[in-house]
Amino acid sequence: MTWNISDKELGQLVEQMTLEEKVAMVSGYGLWRTAANYRLNIPEVLMTDGTYGVRYSIEQIDGPQDSDSQLAAFLGVVNADLSRGVEGAFGSTRPATCFPNGSSFACSWDVGLARELGEALAAECQAFGVNILLGPGINIRRTPLAGRSYEYYSEDPVVTGEIAAAVINGMQENGVGASLKHFACNNSEVQRTTMSSVVEERALREIYLAGFERAIRKSDPWTVMSSYNRLNDVQAAENHWLLTEVLRDDWGYDGVVVSDWHGIKDRPASLNAGNDLDMPESGARKQELLEAVEAGRVPIEVLDRSCLRMLKLVRVARNNIKPNATADHKKHHYLSQRMAAESIVLLRNEGALLPLDAGKLRKIALIGAAATVPVIQGSGCATTRPTEVDIPLAEIRLMAPGAEIGFHAVSDFEAGSSTEAAALAAVDGADVVLFFGNTEVGYDGEGSDRTHLNLHDGQDELIQRLSQRNGKLVVILATPDAVVMPWIDRTAAVLAAFFGGQGAGHAVAQVLFGKQNPCGKLTVTFPAQLEDTPGFLTYPGENNRHIYSEGIHVGYRSYDKRKLAPLFPFGFGLSYTSFEYANIAIDTDTIDASSAFKVSFDVTNTGSVAGKEIAQIYARPHAPRLIRPVRELKGFAKVALQPGETKRVEVTIEARDLRYYDPDHRQWLLDAGNLTIEVAASSRDIRLEAVLHAQVPALPSSILNVESQPYLVLEQEFARKRFGIFLKQQLGLDDEETEKMLEYCGGSFLGIYNTVAWVAGDKISKIDMAAFLDNLNKEMGMAIGNAA
Repeated sequence: MTWNISDKELGQLVEQMTLEEKVAMVSGYGLWRTAANYRLNIPEVLMTDGTYGVRYSIEQIDGPQDSDSQLAAFLGVVNADLSRGVEGAFGSTRPATCFPNGSSFACSWDVGLARELGEALAAECQAFGVNILLGPGINIRRTPLAGRSYEYYSEDPVVTGEIAAAVINGMQENGVGASLKHFACNNSEVQRTTMSSVVEERALREIYLAGFERAIRKSDPWTVMSSYNRLNDVQAAENHWLLTEVLRDDWGYDGVVVSDWHGIKDRPASLNAGNDLDMPESGARKQELLEAVEAGRVPIEVLDRSCLRMLKLVRVARNNIKPNATADHKKHHYLSQRMAAESIVLLRNEGALLPLDAGKLRKIALIGAAATVPVIQGSGCATTRPTEVDIPLAEIRLMAPGAEIGFHAVSDFEAGSSTEAAALAAVDGADVVLFFGNTEVGYDGEGSDRTHLNLHDGQDELIQRLSQRNGKLVVILATPDAVVMPWIDRTAAVLAAFFGGQGAGHAVAQVLFGKQNPCGKLTVTFPAQLEDTPGFLTYPGENNRHIYSEGIHVGYRSYDKRKLAPLFPFGFGLSYTSFEYANIAIDTDTIDASSAFKVSFDVTNTGSVAGKEIAQIYARPHAPRLIRPVRELKGFAKVALQPGETKRVEVTIEARDLRYYDPDHRQWLLDAGNLTIEVAASSRDIRLEAVLHAQVPALPSSILNVESQPYLVLEQEFARKRFGIFLKQQLGLDDEETEKMLEYCGGSFLGIYNTVAWVAGDKISKIDMAAFLDNLNKEMGMAIGNAA
């Protein structure tokens, strides 16, 4: 079962392969396997989908492996109708734990719990004989409409990268490889295989790639999966800049890049770009690659390198197999419940309606189909057939055994229907009304974006109507991402569970009745209306191009910059207790590009019940050289506190995370001068702050050339001093004359060369001026540092 083989022997295997065998090595076998080579005793590797659960399709994995059968099975999953229920859509899928989806679980901000998730996923993979699980998915949630938002963690790359790294480490330390996906800018499902995400490089580096870089640096996933979409008009699976220049050259990644399923359109181009493995098997693409190698369009060295990467992947996968492994599904169900409970966000709690006191409740009215058929996950390739499902109605009955609990569907309230009067009477007579709301089941998922941010099937209108009849209305939401809430001001309490997995029903009941103090916080901004979202004017694109017009101002960065009030801000979440922050300290006053520093502060539980607080660390630059967000998240900590307890919290921040990317300099730079470190309860609730000084040379606002206006050369002391020395030497000036020349230059609107030439004639050539400025640019770039 194991495959103990040295690096030298792996290289010899590549040398022994025929061209056809090499092509097979970098191509799938069927839908979910790599190709075994029986002549050379090279075993296969089995992979399957799952960002929050293991989707083991019996027909696809254990059934016929011919291309027609496999394609039909694959399309059946992608296009599955979840409105028929998970078992109806995936009846031949082995049961596995359906953990909270990414948009839900990330609201826990719990890195330790993320590692536990990875460990549990690995255990179930080992029990199924799966070597690689195709996840986690970590694309930035740029728009709440995006169909796969439910799989992804956040609008912010720091939260995204930290959670992803922990999940990956939990998996791979237990012998199952991860496939970090979808690389990159898979932020919409509209024409997802042909649409080009048009993104400026700075936004790419600072927002859309940053979470991937962070996860890779902290976990080294066995594989990275290229995405379906085009990126800046080049197919992601064929994008040399993305897969080689950034992923491998800049980040040092040397694992396998695998395509999304049928994501490659030009196989030779994809291999040349750095996409090693083509999935699933395609006879046409294998032939295309074979002919390209024979014709010299793909160098044999490129093919050999990918073959070697594949062999290393096979070795690590086979050597980590745990024979006769079993999974404790009951234990994992409890984990699913705990994850859901840690992730639920309390958005509103007027009059402290929650937690409910079961002993004082006589009648409880439950409304909405999700109370009896819970909406626990999105649709698509990640969908898991759960081992069991907690039903909210049943869980609430357990929590309040002495209360009369009635249930009504939304349709029961249809005006003029035979059920309307009884349903309204139940609402009128209830001590509390629990409304289980959701978005459209089966539509929120892979293959299609949502078309609006409202709840499904007239639910918004019904909530408004019911709120006028009973002031003790609690809305429990099961949604993939943000929704609008036109009824929010009339509703007493709101819980956001997102897609909370198979244990969400139990978790919701625990939170409602105070057995669990809600501690989740939002990892995206909730807009007041769709039109407020940062990319609204250019979504979803046209003519196969989707321009990311907001640039770096994604999510809360945009709301802050525009001073626009969101419905709920990034990082927001209420508790049944209260917290105070005090005594911020930073262990240094100054930093440079290679520094790390510690932010410490006290958090006190000032309420009467135990709770957990998620403290967030933001950085706010004072005088940024380029346009930057008002503040950006740089770290966080989750702290558990008993009533009256105070804990000292310490968060380490690396200066590399304070940098911005300058496309002209083509490097990461640290702004010179002061910045404020903020400790916050949310992006709009800053509790503490302290000033830090970045002691690096200040750069001009743009790269200098002979046409640059002179003030750009003179605005920073470093450049001004060098320019003065240059003029003094070239023109034979004394100190006083040099200073007068600098003052003269500072008042000119001409380019720097023409300004000097106007008074100095040909004493300085344009070539010499250009050479000086080029060297000055390099000198300043080196001085400011580029921390790796």
